[in-house]
Amino acid sequence: MLAVHDLPAVNAGLNSLSAVLLIAGYVMIRRRKIGAHRGFMIAACTSSLLFLATYLTYHALTGSTRFQTPGTVRTIYLAVLLTHTVLAAVIAPLVVMTLVRALRSRFDQHRKIARWTWPLWMYVSVTGVVIYLMLYHLDPWLSARAG
Repeated sequence: MLAVHDLPAVNAGLNSLSAVLLIAGYVMIRRRKIGAHRGFMIAACTSSLLFLATYLTYHALTGSTRFQTPGTVRTIYLAVLLTHTVLAAVIAPLVVMTLVRALRSRFDQHRKIARWTWPLWMYVSVTGVVIYLMLYHLDPWLSARAG
């Protein structure tokens, strides 16, 4: 059984999975394999929804975790966190709009918005993993070396 402290690693895994599924979906649409594209993109939506559920659960139970290392690495962490957080708020409605347009067979409209949705969603998925690595692995490692 998973403990609450396992959820950040689960979240990073779900973000990684979302990124892989997004890449696979992109490759499939470029190859004109529409059914495979649809499957990968629905799987990416599912993975992202599971991430959101586990992320909200973790933070509801534990609050926030602060990055402790001072200096340049903290500035980099905060810059990545800020862009990730802002774009995560933007991407949620974009994903819904993109998905709804595809499911309603409004493919011209779907393509127009997907050109924005896909790279932003990729950025949010990848930076989610980067934030996890920095917060739960780099920060403790740097703190141990400094102490």
